[in-house]
Amino acid sequence: MNIIRTTAIELSTIPAIAYKQKLASGGAGIKIFRLDRDVSAVFTIDRRTGGASPFKRYDAELFPDEAVIEALEQTSGMPYTARGKFRITLFEETVDIPEAAAGAAGGSGDDAEDVAETDENKSDMVESDEYKAIIERYTDEKGKINYLLMNKDFMQFASKSKTVADMVANKADAVDIVLFIVKSRATFISGKKESLNDGQVAALIETLDEIDPRSAFKELTAYIIRLLAKK
Repeated sequence: MNIIRTTAIELSTIPAIAYKQKLASGGAGIKIFRLDRDVSAVFTIDRRTGGASPFKRYDAELFPDEAVIEALEQTSGMPYTARGKFRITLFEETVDIPEAAAGAAGGSGDDAEDVAETDENKSDMVESDEYKAIIERYTDEKGKINYLLMNKDFMQFASKSKTVADMVANKADAVDIVLFIVKSRATFISGKKESLNDGQVAALIETLDEIDPRSAFKELTAYIIRLLAKK
């Protein structure tokens, strides 16, 4: 199985690489590998604040706060993909790091116990056509999602949709309206004939939210709330 994570980025504050990963228990985390010694650290990301907390005990001297902050900033907005092993250089020796083997780059081997892997038996939105199409359409030249462009596109659809207008007129819940908009746009962008169900759309939104804790559809939601307030 592959690990659901972003691409790995190199840090400037310490000799290390880092990536954001989807956690099996829910939410996202940051994993940092030192390049000058055999050790790593994992931090969970608070969805409300965007801050990081230790997943387990770690050496703060090897992983100072400024390195963790840099890892958060550099991976913010980077999309998840299902990725396998990657190669890094430890002690001037290049080695393959198998993603499913937790401590391969150092640290305690149980780091990966809370790492989400792709599972063909589950509804994995990272592997869905809708998610991939959204990422392809709205990812900028820096490899990060352009949330403003995505929200603008979805808001333009909402402003022209008769169904959205009817839902607003009938005082539907803002969450339900956003679900409809995301479902409709995801279906169109991916070129699919059948729409996702509500549970899959909610999972898609959650996955996009984890990429950047600012909330993927913050502007769209605010727009719908303003429309409802006028009625």
